[in-house]
Amino acid sequence: MLHAALPLALVALLLPAAQAKEAVNPLLLQPADTLEQRQIAELQQRLLDWPQLQRYRDENAALSAPVPGTPRVVLFGDSITEGWGRTGSDTFFPGKRYLNRGISGQTTAQMLVRFRQDVIALQPAVVVILAGTNDIAGNTGAASQAMIEDNLQSMVELAQAHGIAVVLSSVLPVSDYPWQRGVQPAPKVRALNAALKRYASAHNVVYLDYHTPLANRDGGLDKALAADGVHPTPAGYARMAPLAEAAITQALARPR
Repeated sequence: MLHAALPLALVALLLPAAQAKEAVNPLLLQPADTLEQRQIAELQQRLLDWPQLQRYRDENAALSAPVPGTPRVVLFGDSITEGWGRTGSDTFFPGKRYLNRGISGQTTAQMLVRFRQDVIALQPAVVVILAGTNDIAGNTGAASQAMIEDNLQSMVELAQAHGIAVVLSSVLPVSDYPWQRGVQPAPKVRALNAALKRYASAHNVVYLDYHTPLANRDGGLDKALAADGVHPTPAGYARMAPLAEAAITQALARPR
C-alpha cells in the first residue's frame, strides 16, 4: 500500500514536480490513497532517483565518441528543451543531430546533479543550458534567485573546466504557471535573466536571449507561441530555433 511505501508528507513535497509534467491539466493535491497508479509510480521513482540519472544512462552508454570535425552539441534543460525532440534536430535543426538531454519538470538543482553524466561525459564542444523556470514555479521547493544562479553558475564552471563552450539561455517569458497559480513569475524571470546576462558577459559565455523577442506586454507568451503559457508550440520553437543556432555558432567560434 502507498501508506507504508510513500508517506503523505512526501507526496505533498514531491507532487509539484510531478504536476509540472501535466501543466495543461494540473492535478489537485489529493490524499495519497486516491492518487492514480501512474502518479504513485512516478513519485516513488523520484524518491529512488531524484535527479533522474537513469533517464539517459543507457543512451549515453551506447553513444560513440564525437566524430572529428563534427562538433557535438548537447541541449540541456527541462521540458522546454525536451520538446525540441529526442535528437533535437528532426524539425528545427535539420541535419545537425544535436543531443537532447532535457527532462520535463526538472529544476536547476536536479540538473546540476546529472550534469557530469548527461553533459561532460558526452564530450560536447558546446552545451546549451536552458533552465530556471521550474525553480521559480517551486517544483522542488522554494528557490531564491541566488540559489538558481548558484546552480547555473556551477554548471557553467564545470563545463568550462572541461573545455566545453557554454550557451546560457534566458528563461522564457511566463506570466502564470497552470500547475502553480499565483506565483507571479514575470518580474522574477526578468530579474533572473538580467543577472544571467551580466554573468555571461563577465565569464566568456554566450547569452541566448529568448525573452526579448518572445515576450508579450504581460511578460508572458502569447497562446500562438505557447498554448499553456509555458511550453512552446511548434510556432514558438520555430521562433527559438534560429536564435539557438546563432548562439551555437557564436559559441563554436570562441576560443576555449
